[in-house]
Amino acid sequence: MSHWYILSLVGKDRPGIVAHVTQALYDGGCNLGEASMIRMGGSFTIMLMVGHDGTVKSLQNLLSTVADSMGLQIHIDKMAGDLHHHVEPDVQITVYGADRPGIVAHVTGALAEAGLNIVNLESDVGGTAAKPIYIMHIDGVAGEGIAALESALQIVIKEGIEAKLTPIEAMVG
Repeated sequence: MSHWYILSLVGKDRPGIVAHVTQALYDGGCNLGEASMIRMGGSFTIMLMVGHDGTVKSLQNLLSTVADSMGLQIHIDKMAGDLHHHVEPDVQITVYGADRPGIVAHVTGALAEAGLNIVNLESDVGGTAAKPIYIMHIDGVAGEGIAALESALQIVIKEGIEAKLTPIEAMVG
């Protein structure tokens, strides 16, 4: 493949989205790389690395029929990277707190200042409508070390947010 693209598709969740999109890409001679596909609320979103010999426009054309038929919005960006350039996380952080505006910005800002490079962040809202709880699971690289992240989390914990940091031990061999 001469070009790699980041393909994002979003639409109302329904059966068959992944099957139809990946079949269209296969039929168009594309190679698939890393992917993240998830249901969020009533929507389904796909972020996918796609190897394609053509242009952004030709990739868009390749997907337009399936996207239109399934009500999906498409966004495509050419990317400079390619497969096998992974950043392996060395920490996992779990955060729970009363859902309130700014919780994600506050927690991730404190962690960024302490040197965390976020590799993956997933969040959800639990609890009840009257007492919602915001939950984040973060995988990242502790660029300034674990102690710096633990110090940052202590500040967050003092503000009533529960947080747990767990080192990730990478297996070698």
